[in-house]
Order: sequence, then structure tokens, then C-alpha cells
Amino acid sequence: MKKALIAMSGGVDSSVAAFLMQQKGFDCTGAMMRMFDSDILPCGESTCCSLDDAEDARSVARKMGMQFHVFNAKEEFADKVIGDFIRSYESGTTPNPCIQCNRHLKFDYFLRRARILGCEYIVTGHYARIGYDEASGRWLLRKALDESKDQSYVLYCLSQDQLAHTLLPLGEMTKEQARSIAEAQGFINAKKRDSQDICFVPDGDYVAFMEHYTGKQYAPGDFLDLSGKVVGKHRGAVCYTLGQRKGLGLAMGAPVYVCGKDMAANTVTVGPNEALFATTLLAKDFNWIPFETLTVPMTVTARARYNQKEQPATVYPEENGLVRVVFDQPQRAMTPGQAVVLYQGDIVVGGGTIEEIMQNAESRMQN
Repeated sequence: MKKALIAMSGGVDSSVAAFLMQQKGFDCTGAMMRMFDSDILPCGESTCCSLDDAEDARSVARKMGMQFHVFNAKEEFADKVIGDFIRSYESGTTPNPCIQCNRHLKFDYFLRRARILGCEYIVTGHYARIGYDEASGRWLLRKALDESKDQSYVLYCLSQDQLAHTLLPLGEMTKEQARSIAEAQGFINAKKRDSQDICFVPDGDYVAFMEHYTGKQYAPGDFLDLSGKVVGKHRGAVCYTLGQRKGLGLAMGAPVYVCGKDMAANTVTVGPNEALFATTLLAKDFNWIPFETLTVPMTVTARARYNQKEQPATVYPEENGLVRVVFDQPQRAMTPGQAVVLYQGDIVVGGGTIEEIMQNAESRMQN
């Protein structure tokens, strides 16, 4: 009998994933990773992976007759996720901690723990699909059948080894179907709401979290217009993200948006909405899935943020492992630090971290 370690968060999706794997005849063990203690939060808010979540996960595992473990992953999470989160904001980029958690914790640390326990597979409640392509001899990642719940964007970083040993049983069903299964099985979390926020910033105030966690106070500085003229004072450059309009406190006769930041000078540049549009980005740390590496230009659709609709684009290989993505139409507020993920149909071609936005793209598009 094949053994699987189920990543159980205490939510409905991972609970149903565990049930489905049992129904398929797998010998299942449930596990949760302890990521952090609640005292790292500014106000002690309840968040995912809390003690309540652990009890919900344990309750479901007990109901199904599964063993249940809690792994101490606090050191890895502090370094790979929280540390990266703070370093990114302090360097002027906007991180995606969910992707970093998938890369370093859920599909690396967790898989290593699974192998120690003698489990061949790990199982998560993500909405996406994995399959083997005989022609190329590679594992492929595909969007979920229910595209309204698709989570392939945050899974682009999975390696061939990780894809080969990961099972995603919810990839071919809807959320409503998953909840129906949970209700039919009498799971305690059948009607539990989905977690929407960053797990360690449950109220969305990432600056308060950073100041609480690091003990720092971020210094105020100058707002500049596009010509470099000082137009006001800000609370600290880390407090603002590209495209932001609310909370600037500027009266300039017309709406203005954050268009850029200089972290060394602690300045934030603001301008009109049209200043936020560009066609071209450079990305680093690219992970290709259907093939080893890109050698020629390729037509794709691309998403430069999680909730963005895919947009037609062409991707070009560059030197030093960089990748250039040129959109057919200008895109708004593409942001360094975020992920750009490429698709062909329902197949994830690959993805990487946005390194630079090339505002004057047309002058640099010669191959």
C-alpha cells in the first residue's frame, strides 16, 4: 500500500484531500507544520496554523483513523519566509510569502519529513493538477478544472522531483463539491471560512508586523513628483507599494499613485495612473516545468500578479538566466518582487520573480 503524508492546515480543503486519498487506498498520515508562535504578531491575532487549527486538523485525522504529527518548522519559516518578507520590503520590492512558503516549507521541508516517515507522496489541498507527460518524460503542472479556484500561480516553483511526489486530489473538483464531501463526512471544519490574508499578518498591516518583529521604526521621508520636486512627507518608503493610491495624504488637484521608490534616499515618487503602465519586465530565478530551459522566444499568456487575468505575451531568454517577458499590451503596476507565471493553455510553462520593469521597453526589444 502506498503511503502519503497529508499537509493538514485545519481547513476544509486539506481535510477533504485526506479523505479522498484514503478512498483511493493510500495509507495516510496527517501532519501540520508549526510555523510561528502567536507572540510574533503585533496584537496576538488568531491566524492559520493556530492551536485551534491544529485541533481541527487533529479532529479530522482522528475521525479517519489517521496518525497526526505537528512538525516544528519555526526556524525554517523565520528564515525563508518571514526573513525574506522583511528583506524584500526593506530593499524596495514587494514579496509573495505564500510562494516562498511553498518553495521552502510545504514542498521541500514537508517532503523531506515525509521521506523520513517512509511516505512516497505528500498531499495538499491546493486546486491544481499534476500529470506525467510521456512524450517529454517530464511532470507537468496544470490549472485546476475550476479556474475560479485555481492556485497554479503559487505552485510554479515546484521541481520535477516535487511534482513527481505530490498529489493534488482537489484539482478536478469545485470548492462546493469539496465542502459537500466535508459535510457528508461530518468534519468539524466543513463550513470553516477560507483564510484570505498572509498567515503572519492577519490584519493586513505588514508595516506594524515588521516594526513589532524587528523592533525598528521606519523613518519618514519625502514624496516626490515625476520631476523630482518634493510634494509632501511620507511615513517611510516601506509603507507603500507600486500603484497605491489610498493613504498617501496628498492633495495635488488630481489622483496620484505610487510610481517608484528609492530606498537609499527614502523617497517615494508619485504620479498619474498612466505612469504605471509598461509592456516589458525582466525576471530572475525562473523555474521551467515542461522543459529544462528556454532557448528560443515563446508565445505564452502571463500573469504578473495572483488575481490578474492572463495576458498574451512573448518570453525571451536573456543572459545570466534572466528572462524577458514582453506583453502585447501595457500592463499596470507590474511590481518587482512579485511572481510572473507563464501558461500555454492550461499548462504552467514556468515562472520567476520580477526583477525589473522596463519602462522604455520599445528601445530595448532587439534580439
